[in-house]
Amino acid sequence: MNSKSAPSSDIAFTPTVKAIQSRKGSRATYAGMEQRGGWQTTIDPDLASFIGEVRSFFLATANSEGQPYVQHRGGPPGFLRVIDRNTLGFADFKGNRQFISQGNLEDNPKAFLFLIDYALQRRVKIWGRARMVEATPALLARLMPKGYRARPEQILLFEVEAWDANCPQHIPQRFEADDVARALAQRDARIAELEALLAARNET
Repeated sequence: MNSKSAPSSDIAFTPTVKAIQSRKGSRATYAGMEQRGGWQTTIDPDLASFIGEVRSFFLATANSEGQPYVQHRGGPPGFLRVIDRNTLGFADFKGNRQFISQGNLEDNPKAFLFLIDYALQRRVKIWGRARMVEATPALLARLMPKGYRARPEQILLFEVEAWDANCPQHIPQRFEADDVARALAQRDARIAELEALLAARNET
């Protein structure tokens, strides 16, 4: 951001971005938001609740040359944890061991999280800085999902600088397979219950 008094949304709205907004007619709307301080900079209860249900997200980093990289991370609901009002963390499970994100963060700590809930058609964008740290017993006890069969290799800590929950337009509505299976099982159990009641009435 340009200065301590700059709106938090300046993390994304560079002068070039603002010039494009002016040309395309959206600058006035965002200028009003900026007068109110821009985007939120701390994790409020609504965001914490949303994060608690996340099963996957995308982590974006860039290397010292500015080359971007996006990596998917997934796990059980809540594997991305709120540590405090400014910090998120998760256990980084063992994968293909390319270590691109970690290398990028060592050169450039700026990072971005893109969280999306297809069922609720909601997405949240989070800007900040991140670093990989050793998976100590204390951090694992706090961040490793209980009973999840994955090998944690390290821990990623993400310091939130700004976040925005933007419109759900064009997000396709999709549902998790286990949620669908649970709903179908409940439906089938209800059908069986009603059929049993009907059969009992027919016998009387």
